[in-house]
Amino acid sequence: MKQPAYQGPAFDAVEVIMTKRDGGTLSPEQIAWTIDAYTRGAIADEQMAALNMAILLKGMDRAEISGWTTAMINSGERMDFAGLRNAAGAPMATTDKHSTGGVGDKITLPLAPLVAVFGVAVPQLSGRGLGHTGGTLDKLEAIPGWRAELSHGEMMRQLSEVGAVICAAGASLAPADKKLYALRDVTGTVEAIPLIASSIMSKKIAEGTGALVLDVKVGSGAFMKNVDMARELATTMVALGRDAGVNTVALLTDMSTPLGQSAGNAIEVQESVEVLAGGGPQDVVELTVKLAQEMLAAAGVHDADPAAALQDGRAMDVWRRMIAAQGGDPEAPLPQARESETIHAPADGVLVELDALSVGVAAWRLGAGRARKEDVVQAGAGVRMHAKPGAVVRAGEPLLTLLTDTPEKFARAKEALVGAVTIAPEGSRPANRLIIDRIA
Repeated sequence: MKQPAYQGPAFDAVEVIMTKRDGGTLSPEQIAWTIDAYTRGAIADEQMAALNMAILLKGMDRAEISGWTTAMINSGERMDFAGLRNAAGAPMATTDKHSTGGVGDKITLPLAPLVAVFGVAVPQLSGRGLGHTGGTLDKLEAIPGWRAELSHGEMMRQLSEVGAVICAAGASLAPADKKLYALRDVTGTVEAIPLIASSIMSKKIAEGTGALVLDVKVGSGAFMKNVDMARELATTMVALGRDAGVNTVALLTDMSTPLGQSAGNAIEVQESVEVLAGGGPQDVVELTVKLAQEMLAAAGVHDADPAAALQDGRAMDVWRRMIAAQGGDPEAPLPQARESETIHAPADGVLVELDALSVGVAAWRLGAGRARKEDVVQAGAGVRMHAKPGAVVRAGEPLLTLLTDTPEKFARAKEALVGAVTIAPEGSRPANRLIIDRIA
């Protein structure tokens, strides 16, 4: 559904910049005109860069952020699931999840089919990785035959028949965001919370889902390094969602150590399948179940037992159907890296720290991620973790296995891991708390 084009008065870009530079409040009309004009090319990049920096330094109030988000939604189309019906013809509620990104964060893979078990549709529009954070589409593209690009009709049909879809977002959703994000990335303004919140929420609101759960990561491997900033971002996004009529809640979750025991693409798919089979790492299972409970509750389903659906195979059944519906073979062997190298524990003791950022950078350097959006990732590359914080280790035991098709990458990957591991005397206990807070 195409949003209406801006029809209001025109403004002067320099005056808009100066208003925010001096700490003033931008009117809804100024914001709507600015986003529309920039998307059309009527405002130059250097002018929008100046405005972004003014926003970073001076901030925005709730009304301004809401107006900025709405203007970005209105730059493109908005999806509508109001007419979605299941195979029996009954209406389907929709719910979605967004993570701010981390290391080993494969949660979307088991989560989408798990929620769909309970009759709630999950239209999960996802992206590819850049830098040390992995991309959901990169992981799924390790499955032979699986395709990320779906038409709107294909997406609606799969939601009706399967209940879950994970696919690429179309270019028609919030196109202003794509242009703005590229500019923020090269002008030192990525960190502006009003711009982060509006970037995320413009796309999520444009997706048209009825309910949304935000997984806001906190820690070294996350974009938000401290709890206060993460809480501010989460609170802002929850308000934006609720203002737009989307039932929105947020969890603050720890990303000081990687999620699960793998960081990469094919190896994260393998771990996700283990979770769907009733096993897998405890932290991945815990967060998957908690997010499923939140997504279902936000969609009005309060009596579901997601943990049971992982154990009894119902979620696995939906996973297989979801993968097959997008051309993938859920039974096919996953790609494996041609080369491996193992890092061993230097001493006896308790592993109290495994730094998420270091592991993410190592996986990236091994070929699991990309430095530029046009780079090709290696499906089999990544890092396997043989111990997580809290485990007792012995000198010489395997701690990490590095995987790549290009062994010349090992040296740079190992450089990233210098200082990543802390082993303390036995009896020490790491301060692990996966779910830090809930914002509603």
